Amino acid sequence: MRRIRVLPRRREVDGQRRPLPAVSYRPPRQQLSVIVSALNDSIRIVPTLLTLQPLRAEGHEVVLVDGGSSDDTVELARELVDQVIEGPPEGRRRMNLGARRAWGETLLFLRPGCLLPDGADRQIFSALEGGEWGCFRVRAAGNGPLLRIVESLAGWGARMVGAPPPEDGLFLRRGLYERMGGFPEPPDAGPAPIGRRLRRVGRPVFPCGALLTTGETAAR
Repeated sequence: MRRIRVLPRRREVDGQRRPLPAVSYRPPRQQLSVIVSALNDSIRIVPTLLTLQPLRAEGHEVVLVDGGSSDDTVELARELVDQVIEGPPEGRRRMNLGARRAWGETLLFLRPGCLLPDGADRQIFSALEGGEWGCFRVRAAGNGPLLRIVESLAGWGARMVGAPPPEDGLFLRRGLYERMGGFPEPPDAGPAPIGRRLRRVGRPVFPCGALLTTGETAAR
């Protein structure tokens, strides 16, 4: 199998692209770009990005697309990501912009307040051996029995319908993302129209781990 060096890795801050040293060698299809869409998320951004640092150490990329935050979201994130991109306020446009600027052949979309499990990259690539797209099971922070019921229903719905929330741990190959035309942008309606499009391609695959959410990640 052809192997390439992970170059160039670049940090983008204030419009300046700064090269970073490669830290790993990977097959092209095992290069992951995590796209984090944020807007006034200073309370949630650091915990989310800290869970992504092991991925960066393995040579993967983390891209922050900020929708014009008026708090210190960007300042807190600068040293924890590889690119900081100024994006539009609307969430789906931010995700599409991040995907266009990312270098990985596999895309993972997150929002602040979502915490990936350990070994998320290995789980994603293992799951994608059985399909072209998928999502993590979502587990809400807290121990109440009602939360567990809601999680079970959400997991059941994702498996039956194949339409996960648009940012909560959705991952797919870049080629499929481009064939789908990315996330439908306004005026398209619907909570997760890309999920319905993806469902026509095939059923989602699910890693063994779960995505922990704070319960404060409502779509914006």
